[in-house]
Amino acid sequence: FSDSCQNEIYGCTDPNIWNYNPLATIDDLSCDYGLTYVPDANFEQALIDLGIDTGSALDSFVLTSRVKVVSILDVFGNNIYDLTGIEDFTALTELRCNSNQLDSLDVSQNTALTTLYCNFNQLSSLDVSQNTALMYLYCNNNQLSSLDVSQNTALTDLRCYDNQLSSLDVSQSAALTTLYCYDN
Repeated sequence: FSDSCQNEIYGCTDPNIWNYNPLATIDDLSCDYGLTYVPDANFEQALIDLGIDTGSALDSFVLTSRVKVVSILDVFGNNIYDLTGIEDFTALTELRCNSNQLDSLDVSQNTALTTLYCNFNQLSSLDVSQNTALMYLYCNNNQLSSLDVSQNTALTDLRCYDNQLSSLDVSQSAALTTLYCYDN
């Protein structure tokens, strides 16, 4: 072996990809060009408008490498019916999807989430069971008949008024300082 071969470092050499290795001198085909499925055209358009989806055509896909690094996403009032694809936003700490047309929302894969505004939708289902870092949850003005916040021990502010809740257990939410749950 020559000295030049021994100094070669294999890895992803594409700087536009999330698993880019700036030390790599030889591309080993490990670059992850994965796609995230986003079937709701209004959601994809919002991602295009925010510069997260770099394509201009609505094709139901966004580069996963682009969504994996987003920490704050604000898609307020975009007439979105379906947030499929949100599960790949793994760095997300704040999601504002209020004032849309959502009837269900599963953010269980968004474990870094600390703030969620999903109020003023039509939610009958909301899964925050894996969001142990969640501190602020605004899910008021929906159609929720149940809400499980038993795993949300960091919760300090919960606003779940104007829903259809018949019970609410906040006994595990010792940090809770603000609770609005009227009109249920």
